[in-house]
Amino acid sequence: MQKISAAAFADTKPHYEILDGLRGVAALLVVFYHIFEGLSFAAGGTLITTINHGYLAVDFFFILSGFVIGYAYDDRLGKTMTLGNFFKRRLIRLHPMIVMGALIGVVFYVLQGCVKWDGTHVATSMIMLALLCAMFFIPAVPGASYDIRGNGEMFPLNGPSWSLFFEYIGNILYAIFIHRLSNKALTVLVALLGIALAWFALFDVAGYGMIGVGWTLDGVNFLGGSLRMLFPFSLGMLLSRNFKPVKVRGAFWICSIVLLVLFCVPYIEGKDPISFNGLFEAVCILFIFPVLVWLGASGKTTDKRSTQICKFSGDISFPLYAVHYPVMYLFYSWLIENKYYTFGEIWPMAIVVYFGSILLAYLCLKWYDEPVRKWLTRKFLPKK
Repeated sequence: MQKISAAAFADTKPHYEILDGLRGVAALLVVFYHIFEGLSFAAGGTLITTINHGYLAVDFFFILSGFVIGYAYDDRLGKTMTLGNFFKRRLIRLHPMIVMGALIGVVFYVLQGCVKWDGTHVATSMIMLALLCAMFFIPAVPGASYDIRGNGEMFPLNGPSWSLFFEYIGNILYAIFIHRLSNKALTVLVALLGIALAWFALFDVAGYGMIGVGWTLDGVNFLGGSLRMLFPFSLGMLLSRNFKPVKVRGAFWICSIVLLVLFCVPYIEGKDPISFNGLFEAVCILFIFPVLVWLGASGKTTDKRSTQICKFSGDISFPLYAVHYPVMYLFYSWLIENKYYTFGEIWPMAIVVYFGSILLAYLCLKWYDEPVRKWLTRKFLPKK
């Protein structure tokens, strides 16, 4: 990801192993957040509890992605690497799991009974059209016949793919435009985008009371999703260009705990004169997340256990993000059907869903993603 979609590192450069691990921690917290989102959805849209701000993981993923892409490609793109090879690398890194997420989405949609959330039956032809669009990354327009869940998601078979859609846009802009900017020009761009993102959050432009936007193609969501990608993505690249490590011990554990605490901060009421929840979001995205990335890039794992944890969580981070949500759709249907609204009622099933999602992601990684990417790399990328 970030890997939500985080970029692949350059083959000849060392990994930032702690950033790998933090990406995984954020992905694991996203799954937990979506479990509580299900309880809110079943209860008719009440506030999400416990991992209240888990949606901010997307913004963290984007800054990670920008940092790693800048680190991996800034000194090669247009010099030793062509645009075509850059896009091939990004497609090979991201698209196999996008396709798998869509396929798993079809399976779980059929298990749900092929119906919209309002109970309307959906024709098989529309399900296949939704699958075809998802595989070619063509987003659904709200209300279209292939909006098969009826709630306006860009990718109704696998909702979180919206952020990968914006990730693709970010990669294209980077290759064509952003990587050519001088440090000064990039700094100006980041500052302007930061002001725009702060405005969007502080004045609750979306009207949701939070910045969890981008998942649908209506105007305000597309604007918000674009800002949520463009600012942290560009900021990550600026950080990578100016990065100088600082001395820090226990960076992985410190940053992981900070992420957990930030995501668990309750929703903050109040909208006069500005949205207080938006202020918290803006502080996280503009200031705290960049510090966490800097600390994570500065640190090193110092023992075998930490190294193993970072590697495992980093390896499964993108597969987990890419395939867990179809499981959530089935879980949400179960919650609605049985009228379960509290974690105390469903915690055994929540554990099954949580660890089942991790197992599914690991199997997809080992049996599909890694072999497919190796084959595509051999076939389409030039040998060194």
